[in-house]
Amino acid sequence: MSNNEIEILLVEDNINDAELTIRSLKKVNLANNLVHVQDGEEALDFIFCEGKFAGRNKQQHPKVILLDIKMPKVDGIEVLRQIKTNEATKSIPVVVMTSSREEQDIITSYQLGVNSYVVKPVNFETFAKAVSDLGLYWLITNQAPI
Repeated sequence: MSNNEIEILLVEDNINDAELTIRSLKKVNLANNLVHVQDGEEALDFIFCEGKFAGRNKQQHPKVILLDIKMPKVDGIEVLRQIKTNEATKSIPVVVMTSSREEQDIITSYQLGVNSYVVKPVNFETFAKAVSDLGLYWLITNQAPI
């Protein structure tokens, strides 16, 4: 793995949740190649190498995207839709990590091809463990397509 290979794209507008996620991944040594963006528009720019990410290598996709749903500018459902309907990005694993338990969000996410839908636990320790487990699974255990 090259030093600049992006393993995790974290799409999270809540700075406290983002910091907790990053800290939890650092504890299991999985945050070295993480990029954090704060809204759906920035996520799409990163994924499709546009805007301030226009110079990014288009061939280099994250190994997993941790995606919040309720975000400003472009919501997570639309980000998911654009990722999963694009030939170049549809195989990137996307894990929705959200506080939304709304049935329609869950149904729509799976219809669009989300790989996992996780409701963020309220408890600090439970949330930290869930994030660590997700990182370990998607980066170590899961066999991604080549």
